[in-house]
Amino acid sequence: MKPSLASLTVLLSGLAAAQTATPPSDMDTLLSALNKSLRFAVRGETSITVIFPPRDPPVRQAQSLPPIKVYPKLLRQNFMVKREAAETVAGRSTQVFSLTPKLGAAASWRVWVDVSWNVPLAYEERSADGSLARRAELLSAVKLQKRAAPIKAELLAGLPQALSLALPGLNLPAGFVAAGVGQRKTGTQLNLSDGINVVALVMAPKGVKAAAGVASRKVGDSFVWLVGNLDTGVLKTSLSSVKRSDPGPLGTFLPPSDSNP
Repeated sequence: MKPSLASLTVLLSGLAAAQTATPPSDMDTLLSALNKSLRFAVRGETSITVIFPPRDPPVRQAQSLPPIKVYPKLLRQNFMVKREAAETVAGRSTQVFSLTPKLGAAASWRVWVDVSWNVPLAYEERSADGSLARRAELLSAVKLQKRAAPIKAELLAGLPQALSLALPGLNLPAGFVAAGVGQRKTGTQLNLSDGINVVALVMAPKGVKAAAGVASRKVGDSFVWLVGNLDTGVLKTSLSSVKRSDPGPLGTFLPPSDSNP
């Protein structure tokens, strides 16, 4: 039976649409891989090097690649993503992506994504001066498996507004917003993010020793710290106009032990 004229028209229209469809951007391709890595992990021998913040020893071994938590909306706003020449990692073909900040002096990144599995096999973070801050790389890739529990990477609605009430006068580094709550060993801690880089903001009863990537300022009877892979001068400027420190407005975002002392 010969196809009808209507059927041929639909077929040709479909072919034309397929040929003219816009291919995914480098940003979209990378975000697809990073999103999948929140649900899947590659098992194998992994080498992790952390130069900032300093660790002793700086190199350790693991059985899988630590995930990169990104916030897509912020990443699109603050970074340019470019696909580079393909490379091999752990004996597997990867497509390489560079992430360059659009503004400020934030760290840049490179991510090696497995062509078949569509998840990262390696990544590195470099400071604004080009020095290595962190690198994680699979030396052998045994298998791709589903994580026991998916990793969540969601901005907490209302947190930026609460932070502005808790620390009036705080001037966040360019591109960074309050993204979530981190570990709190020495005080109330929030994570600031520009999409991929993280700066820790801590409200604590004590100050912290001055060092590269660390700023601390006394506000009233307490202290506020900023710790991250940014120029120390930028961090100090962010804290310079803080008028008071009151963790009260952050109470709904913190565990009961922190919000109700």
